[in-house]
Amino acid sequence: MDEYRPNRGLPIQELETPCLIVDLDALEHNYNHISETYRTGTTKMRQHVKDIKTPELAHMQIKAGGTVGGVCAAKVSEAEVMVESGISDVFITNQIVTQDKIARLCSLTQRANIKVCVDNPTNLRELSQAAEAMGGTIGVLVEVDTSMHRAGVRSITEGVQLAKLASNLPGIHFKGVMSHQAISGNPDKETRLIEGRKFIQMCLDVRDAIEKEGIPVEMVSSGETFTYDVAPDMPGVTEVEGGTYALMSTAYSYLPEFQIAVKILGTIVSTPQSDISVGDVGRRALASPNGVLPSLEGLPTVRVSELQDNHIVFRSNGPMPLTVGDRFLLHSGQQDILVNRWDQFVAVRRGFVECVWQILARGCHN
Repeated sequence: MDEYRPNRGLPIQELETPCLIVDLDALEHNYNHISETYRTGTTKMRQHVKDIKTPELAHMQIKAGGTVGGVCAAKVSEAEVMVESGISDVFITNQIVTQDKIARLCSLTQRANIKVCVDNPTNLRELSQAAEAMGGTIGVLVEVDTSMHRAGVRSITEGVQLAKLASNLPGIHFKGVMSHQAISGNPDKETRLIEGRKFIQMCLDVRDAIEKEGIPVEMVSSGETFTYDVAPDMPGVTEVEGGTYALMSTAYSYLPEFQIAVKILGTIVSTPQSDISVGDVGRRALASPNGVLPSLEGLPTVRVSELQDNHIVFRSNGPMPLTVGDRFLLHSGQQDILVNRWDQFVAVRRGFVECVWQILARGCHN
């Protein structure tokens, strides 16, 4: 079966549904806001491609400005897609530990400036042995656990010890330190500032201790979308690993300066009761992590009551305004999982299709 690919100029009301849509005006607004935020300072954005999974979108932000000229990736396979597309600076923000992945990592170093995280000496030595055997060099950053409670060193001493080891191993170029942060709920700006500064300072403290040992620290990669405006005001932070800001999600509604750029277009297929409508979008097309339901655009009296495998159920306060054949737009609470469900973005501007982008890093789990 041929892949569905709508033509340029097609009205969105004529698109087959469900359909993953990118609002180009919103996307460009978000990219320009980041560009202006980071254009003149010493801190730059390093966009995380796990959220967009599409080389064209990564190139758009790099071209807009305010970035390091490269990206972050979550997996070796994501990095491979980005390098293949011509991006020559990729930081894989995870530990790479198996022999096959380390070999692929070393192969990438022949084509691009590749960096990874480390948090234990065994993995660091394995990276060194593989890089030396292939005649390459892997950049490494010590990951510091600041709030995620997963990977990363738990103490300054551990961080210093790893930096010392990395500085003396063949095939390894010690680059610096990194951390990732998370914040829950719907924080106000003061809370974001307080929490963000606290987390990022933990990473800077490890940097300071490493430099006291006479080891130069080139990179401090710390921050994410919720601290995008916090990190640039903290001396020493060289880059921010932002991802969500590009497409945005309802979970980040506390950042109104960004706009929802990714949406799901659907069609009403049934109206079994006067206050109920059923659409053709389900879990297979839309992410709903932790049971967080999507929201409906433009109809405040209608709420999402249930998300099933292939259907979504709407209820209204009073007569239902959606009837069979009507189109609707949904906003997701999480875009990484959402994007990974689709093969392509349909990019639209003011109601018409402008282009179609393949999501080349979809399914890049390894």
